[in-house]
Amino acid sequence: MKKLITLLLALGWSGSLFAQLERKLEDENLPVDLIFHAPRHINLLTVEPLEKRSMHFAIMHTFGTLDGGVENLWGLDNGANIQFSFEFGLSEKLSLGFARSSRDKFYNLYGRYHLLEQTQNDKIPLSVSVAGGMGAVSNPYRFLGPLERPDFSDRLAYSAQVMLARRFSPKISFQLSPMLSYFVNPLEIYQIEGDQNLYMALGMSGKIKVTDRSSLTLQYIPNLNSELRSNFGIGWDVEAGGHVFQMYFVTSQALNEQYLLAGGNGVPGEEFRLGFNVNRIFAMGQKKRSY
Repeated sequence: MKKLITLLLALGWSGSLFAQLERKLEDENLPVDLIFHAPRHINLLTVEPLEKRSMHFAIMHTFGTLDGGVENLWGLDNGANIQFSFEFGLSEKLSLGFARSSRDKFYNLYGRYHLLEQTQNDKIPLSVSVAGGMGAVSNPYRFLGPLERPDFSDRLAYSAQVMLARRFSPKISFQLSPMLSYFVNPLEIYQIEGDQNLYMALGMSGKIKVTDRSSLTLQYIPNLNSELRSNFGIGWDVEAGGHVFQMYFVTSQALNEQYLLAGGNGVPGEEFRLGFNVNRIFAMGQKKRSY
């Protein structure tokens, strides 16, 4: 009788162990969280999804070049290009956003759709998302005559990108973003340096985690079809009190995707600009992950 009880206990223990192992394997198939700290990384959008019925609010700033020295407080006296953006999660995969930049008073509607999420067991090795946007210049240009002002169709500009990202380790993440923008009519009065309709670039974003709540960040956006300088940025992300603060030096004052490709850039090290973003996630539904 004792042997029978011992055998039953052993079988029960092994069954419990097997169930625990199965649960562990199931957990390893969960998506990788926080490849990046927020849905924006310096200037670029990321693969970081929003939960359903949650909203991402971001305030972004870039100032004048640092070469003005202390007299201009390293560009702070030269004014800022400011962008406000709101992005709402319609589902676990789809989110829609609205942004307004002060440069040329540019309004932008955009959306992100998340095709794949990297899993912890590497069954899916990459997170893949797509994004697209349509924007318009709203500057009234009152210094121009009524007949010289651009029509609404001439004010339109579009953007599209694919985002492929991977967290290689708990400390290192990287994203590759083939992207393009299209200006219906790139007029000289717009605050862009390009004169082409179509611009293509290959955005690169990197994150090196230094502490549990802070990371060194990198951004590089080489232009592929124009003589415009490439965009380069280096910064620092900090999570604090439910916010993600992003402080960086960048070569472009542009903030929206269309102007990032056509807006022109300074020389790294010579014409860096100070910039910072404030990100906040508002969970209006059930909160499953935090930033």
